[in-house]
Amino acid sequence: MESLEARIQYQFRDAALLKEALTHGSSRYDSRQPIRDNQRLEFLGDAVLQLAMSELLFREFPMLDEGMLTKLRTRLVSTSALAQMAQDLNLGSFIVMGRGEEANGGRERSSILADTMESLIGSLFLDGGLEAVRAVVTPLIAAEMKALTARPIEINPKGELQELLQSISNEAPIYQIISSEGPDHLKHFQAIVLWRGTALGEGTGARKKEAEIKAAANALSNPILNALLKPPKAV
Repeated sequence: MESLEARIQYQFRDAALLKEALTHGSSRYDSRQPIRDNQRLEFLGDAVLQLAMSELLFREFPMLDEGMLTKLRTRLVSTSALAQMAQDLNLGSFIVMGRGEEANGGRERSSILADTMESLIGSLFLDGGLEAVRAVVTPLIAAEMKALTARPIEINPKGELQELLQSISNEAPIYQIISSEGPDHLKHFQAIVLWRGTALGEGTGARKKEAEIKAAANALSNPILNALLKPPKAV
């Protein structure tokens, strides 16, 4: 644990919090004693990270509206973004997990890395407050923050939506034109974007492509998307 503390440049006052944050649920199957896994800390860390990233974006992008800030936050807290933070810390090598999970590549699995990163954030919050979370997370997202500034999300919402969804699955979103009204020279199209049967957003436009782009943009600010980007744990 000292090695991980050196990586994050933070020393825990309560070492038990860090141990709990690094304990995957699969370790229960190999233990003869009751243990505390990191699922509760993961729950807390998810909420803390949302708050920390909301505050950071609020301060860094004073000219952006609520919808745009929500889209940017989605990129920062996605499973792929969390997994990248964990990889930068080599977090997988510190996780306590069951032998079966480890044999199946659990230390490299994006979902486990992302969940453990959230648990680590939760433990940091309990041990040192929001300031400790900021100090650890801010350097880890520096490159992504630079990318957000250089490439605003509204340039290509369809591409952004596909990138986010494909961070957890190879299945791409599906666009459907659900209505068209008006004469041929003055058509008005309504599009919907679906993923695995779930409607994520709708949009309208004078052209089919315009309607699809607006549907993707609306999907990026849909709270349902955040839930989809955090896939359920395997039982």
